[in-house]
Amino acid sequence: MTQRTAEVVRNTAETQVRVAVGLDGTGRCSLASGVPFLDHMLDQIARHGLIDLEVESKGDTHIDDHHSVEDIGITLGQAFAKALGDKTGIRRYGHAYVPLDEALTRVVVDLSGRPGLHWHVDFTRAMIGGFDVDLAREFFQGFVNHAMVTIHVDNLRGDNAHHQCETVFKAFARALRAAVEPDPRQAGRIPSTKEAL
Repeated sequence: MTQRTAEVVRNTAETQVRVAVGLDGTGRCSLASGVPFLDHMLDQIARHGLIDLEVESKGDTHIDDHHSVEDIGITLGQAFAKALGDKTGIRRYGHAYVPLDEALTRVVVDLSGRPGLHWHVDFTRAMIGGFDVDLAREFFQGFVNHAMVTIHVDNLRGDNAHHQCETVFKAFARALRAAVEPDPRQAGRIPSTKEAL
């Protein structure tokens, strides 16, 4: 399997975003999203997914963080889809349970070619520092719509919103890592009875 990397630039009237990914990386990252808590969450994706990740964003954060967070999710999804290619020889499915103290989240991923986000996260408060927790869902919605994947996110328990959110991103990273892994028993084949994903 060749090295799976991609870079995508997305410029709008609201944001200018560049994302580069390496799916077969070591978790190296360079993050400048303009949203400090999002940088902390993106770091979880890189480190726990073993995905090399670069994110640079300039956005209208003087209004709020919504456009930046959503557009980074979109651009990451586009880069991920480009790096993944036709999905020959991958496992396709991945799942992970990740705890952090009292919080526990399950994420299940299908690299199906069909976008779907099934989000079951009841945060215990509306803000984590200056980060609006609603934006976590917006990030993942942007990602799934453009990566063309299905993701089920279930926060099973948690009292601390920071812990809840961090377990979501860590579990997503671990599930994604499993799904993109080469499957030696599927070498040269697309893991679908349709023979296309």
